[in-house]
Amino acid sequence: MTREQKTELVEELKQKFETTPYFYIVSALGMNSAETSNLRRLCFERGVEYRVIKNTLIKKALEDQEVDYAPFNDEVLKGFSGVMFHPESGKVPAQLIKDYRKKSGKDKLQFKGASVDASLFIGADQIDRLIALKSKQEMLGEVIAILQSPAKNVLGALQSGGHKLAGILKTLSEKEEQEAA
Repeated sequence: MTREQKTELVEELKQKFETTPYFYIVSALGMNSAETSNLRRLCFERGVEYRVIKNTLIKKALEDQEVDYAPFNDEVLKGFSGVMFHPESGKVPAQLIKDYRKKSGKDKLQFKGASVDASLFIGADQIDRLIALKSKQEMLGEVIAILQSPAKNVLGALQSGGHKLAGILKTLSEKEEQEAA
């Protein structure tokens, strides 16, 4: 790869890191071509972009970002690295990694680190924590449901109270009619 090609790739990566709030760095070291092909197919099916990139180029692309990615330099950007990008969810790549490992029965796909909405997650023990994360849409839905809940309770109480009042009035009017007769 020429110097110009590397510069272009770094610029492309900078743009990708700026515009994609969810990316994972993994190691697929030791995977054969069939396993790599299966991983790429699974990524495609789930809308995850997977690229193998040299650590030095990833470091250069992350240097000028607003978020401080220095913690990645010591632990994450060592050895063989691939980057998984997902435009909408920080949960999808984590679930993909877990599913792939369960399906293949091998530990060849290793989670090294992730950036989810500028929060850094480092180490294989973080994968379950990432799977449990809720997306912005899920959290907004929960907040809206919580805000709507009191209003629904008030309306329900008013409606049930109205039904009770109507029942009481009907019973009283029937009682008066019976007494008058």
